[in-house]
Amino acid sequence: MDRPVVVLDVVGLSPRLLAHMPRLRAAFATGATARLDPVLPAVTCSVQASFLTGLTPTDHGIVGNGWYFRDLGDVLLWRQHHALVQGERVWDAIRRARPGYTVANICWWYAMGADVDWTITPRPIYRADGRKDPDCYTVPAELHDELPVFPLFTYWGPGAGIASSAWIAAAAVHVMQTRDPDLTLVYLPHLDYDLQRFGPSGPEAAKAAAELDEVLGPLLDAAAARGAAIVALSEYAITDVSKPVHVNRALREAGLLRVHTQDGMEYLDPWTSRAFAVADHQLAHVYVRDPADTAEVAKLCAGLPGVAQVLDEAGKAEHGLAHERSGELVLLAEPDAWFTYYYWLDDARAPDFATHVEIHRKPGYDPAELFFDPAGPGAAKARAAKALVRKKLGLRYRLNVVGLDAGADAVRGSHGLLPPSDQDAPVLLCTEAAGLGQRIAATEVKALLLRLAGVAE
Repeated sequence: MDRPVVVLDVVGLSPRLLAHMPRLRAAFATGATARLDPVLPAVTCSVQASFLTGLTPTDHGIVGNGWYFRDLGDVLLWRQHHALVQGERVWDAIRRARPGYTVANICWWYAMGADVDWTITPRPIYRADGRKDPDCYTVPAELHDELPVFPLFTYWGPGAGIASSAWIAAAAVHVMQTRDPDLTLVYLPHLDYDLQRFGPSGPEAAKAAAELDEVLGPLLDAAAARGAAIVALSEYAITDVSKPVHVNRALREAGLLRVHTQDGMEYLDPWTSRAFAVADHQLAHVYVRDPADTAEVAKLCAGLPGVAQVLDEAGKAEHGLAHERSGELVLLAEPDAWFTYYYWLDDARAPDFATHVEIHRKPGYDPAELFFDPAGPGAAKARAAKALVRKKLGLRYRLNVVGLDAGADAVRGSHGLLPPSDQDAPVLLCTEAAGLGQRIAATEVKALLLRLAGVAE
């Protein structure tokens, strides 16, 4: 069967949001809908890797959106190289049966270096003087100049909004109409923003779903015009939270985490710390240098308000996280809580990147980047306006608009845990029944795509 397949990763999609998306529902009216059971952690990089390989993090190695690279001695999040993903990809399995099968990756993670035919992924220009300008990376290179400038500052940060998902959807339509790929993967992040800012229960969530539904219309039409089998799915659903948990501060107060100081600013020192946590939404990997300290660290973490479980080696194996990249311990938050990366005890000694949108420098995930500092939003916006003037003049600038504890306290939505109910679970929609039951695991999505491509497992 030579029918093309289009997979839309509609981040954060859940039954309660689907109710506000009539265009999306209509596209699958004669198809099938199933609850999707993600892997742990239910975060972007881990679940996407499971979709593509059919494996859990134990086997594909993507234990979060980032981890402590022991061989480098550094915490790194949001890496891009596809070689980090272990295991056979779905397109490799298809190509054994259908040589020449073509694939387009439109903003799915680990895009760089992937053995696909067309790639589009955000990639800022990091200039020599420290400025950061919006741009994207494409394969082949000439595809770059067929696209407008990627709206980077609406993709993440206080200005994150519908413009970035609209750009991605339009880029996907362009690739489908000019290249005709057999498999098209499209990442649409819009629901991630206001659901983390305000939670999934408020009017902002319904509004965001309606905005994205409008953007999806032309993309769904373009896929249908090609006669494509269409899959829409989500890596996770966002749930309500109100309680940040500062694991690293507790480890520091216990004398287990160390920092080094430069120009009065404190930086996490993973080389000398006995234990530290890499926070990733509602899961945290805790790296313990000396095995003799593991029991002490586990006891300390288990006693922290907001920590629901501490997984040791047996627990990691049971939950699909028994990979060498995982921490010696893995923490799971209570449903109403999430983990910060914060390790300083005095805001005056926080590193300067703490108040910036700096996803590659922070040793953990920071949803406070979605807000202008709630402790003084007017002043933060004024600083942003001044920075943009300097940017337009070609001068160096600081976009220090992110709050610290006030930003963390403002977060109302998170994810990472396995869903407690159908309403709080991600969903998968398919235009073809394709043997789809009422539930499908993230590790079963690869097999579904093989069937849609007409390839037996």
